[in-house]
Amino acid sequence: MEKAYLTPKEIVTATIETGIKKVKTKPLNQFILGILAGAFIAFASEGSNMAAFNLFAKPETYGLGKALAGVVFATGLMLVIIAGGELFTGNTLITIGVLEKKIKLKDMLSNWFFVYLGNFVGAVFIAYMMNMSGLFNSGDNMLGGITLKIAAYKTHLTFSQAFYLGIMCNWLVCIAVWMSYGAKDIIGKCFAIFFPISLFITSGFEHSIANMYYIPAGILAKSNASWVEASGLTAEKLAHLNWNTFITKNLIPVTIGNIVGGVILVAGVYWFTYYKNSENA
Repeated sequence: MEKAYLTPKEIVTATIETGIKKVKTKPLNQFILGILAGAFIAFASEGSNMAAFNLFAKPETYGLGKALAGVVFATGLMLVIIAGGELFTGNTLITIGVLEKKIKLKDMLSNWFFVYLGNFVGAVFIAYMMNMSGLFNSGDNMLGGITLKIAAYKTHLTFSQAFYLGIMCNWLVCIAVWMSYGAKDIIGKCFAIFFPISLFITSGFEHSIANMYYIPAGILAKSNASWVEASGLTAEKLAHLNWNTFITKNLIPVTIGNIVGGVILVAGVYWFTYYKNSENA
């Protein structure tokens, strides 16, 4: 009877083959699929906030809110993997093909560039539409207030905090993608994705593409006085929440951390263990 899943070593081979297909995709298609993935992750971000914003508002229910948000957020990566999309954080696994000399470094970096750019466009587009939709009025403006508080928190992280939170995040995200490659049916892929992704959201780790929604949504929400009032943020914290701090205080260190988590702790470790240092390498 055929196995319903791949072994870890077989997943290495599947990841290499998937990476080869990814870098051979036309740059325009990489960009378009990147937009889709950015939008999917943004949908997961806004949906998880909608589900849990009232729980976030109280210290005694904050952890429960994070757990509920994680349950909803896992939908985002399912959409990317099953419906089709290119996600920068997951594409750090292309590194295995580079290490095995099946993919050129410049081709991987080109893929990362177009996909990252597409992810940004897709995520910010959803942030803009959410601001225009009026949904941030939900819960007597509390959803808008929580959106602002989340964005402000993320731009107040130190470089090292954002970096380490980024490492742990993409360690789990890439494990989710890794296991989804090992599943041979949609149900298996959904289960493989669900648990690591819900864990990273519940834990409070930092995902560069999700933050392309969370922080721009907060920056745009600053223009609404009702949402600002509901947030309870000081004028100083509001002033600190801007496009410059989004990029320098969060996006750059989180992206670097995401790369380290995916490239070294997943792609590098499994390539070394099952290929480079294997007895039958």
